[in-house]
Amino acid sequence: MESQTTRATIYLDKDMHKALRLKAAETHRSISEIVSDAVREALREDEEDLAAIAARAGEKTISYEQLLAELKANGRI
Repeated sequence: MESQTTRATIYLDKDMHKALRLKAAETHRSISEIVSDAVREALREDEEDLAAIAARAGEKTISYEQLLAELKANGRI
């Protein structure tokens, strides 16, 4: 699937930009490719985090006070 690109302006710290330029030269990739890949990975991680949160949504929750009471009732504290 071929995607369309949109031009965007980002502002980077001078040293960050220098590191990015050097990485681009070393890896024979454009700065745009590196930044796009980094953003894509960050969004993928967000999606995984949201899926994990959704999977845990049905879990029983307990308050700290309830947990302490259960531990005391079971002789564990």
